[in-house]
Amino acid sequence: MTDPGLPQQRLRVLLVDDQALVRLGFRMVLEAEPDLHVVGEAADGVEAVRLAVETRPDVILMDVRMPNLDGIEATRRIVAANPAARIIILTTFDLDEYAFGGLRAGASGFLLKDARPAELTAAIRAVAAGDAAITGRITRSMLELFADRLPASGAAQQAADPTAVLTPREREILLAMADGLTNGEIGAKFFLTESTVKTHVGRVLAKLQLRDRVHAVIFAYENGLVES
Repeated sequence: MTDPGLPQQRLRVLLVDDQALVRLGFRMVLEAEPDLHVVGEAADGVEAVRLAVETRPDVILMDVRMPNLDGIEATRRIVAANPAARIIILTTFDLDEYAFGGLRAGASGFLLKDARPAELTAAIRAVAAGDAAITGRITRSMLELFADRLPASGAAQQAADPTAVLTPREREILLAMADGLTNGEIGAKFFLTESTVKTHVGRVLAKLQLRDRVHAVIFAYENGLVES
């Protein structure tokens, strides 16, 4: 018989980091939350790929630099095997090309290892709900780091408009996401309810065939929609 005082379902989290003390710290934070449960730990990418199949976690916290198989390739393999996988890349530095590579490989979030416990748990819940864990500061850092690889604004204008399938409002929502705004912030900016914003975000992702919100940010950068 289920205890009515307990949550009906806990989010299953897989920890991947080559440092045992880091994994222990994350486990202590997560296990203190009634809706989060650590289902396994991996010390390298090879073990992460195996455990992702065995434990089918809701969210994976993935370190980038590890022996045997790094977090980028592990992310790529996990997402290829299970497109529904939700992975948060962990890194020490916000200007980290390796971490950005993890996002390109299919991760749905980006988090610094020194994030506060509340930020960590909020990121896990957001990613599990289909949102993305990526802040305005991180999106700006991504743009600065990769600005020399983005198409010039003139070249972007000459090419076919990749957002032609969007309505004017949906394009505004896309650009707001690229600026790192949350649904609440987007709603306040355009005087919309959060539920309406979520509907627009869903339509943007569907029309542009994007995996999730963080890949909408990457899409906007790579298509010259965001000015540096």
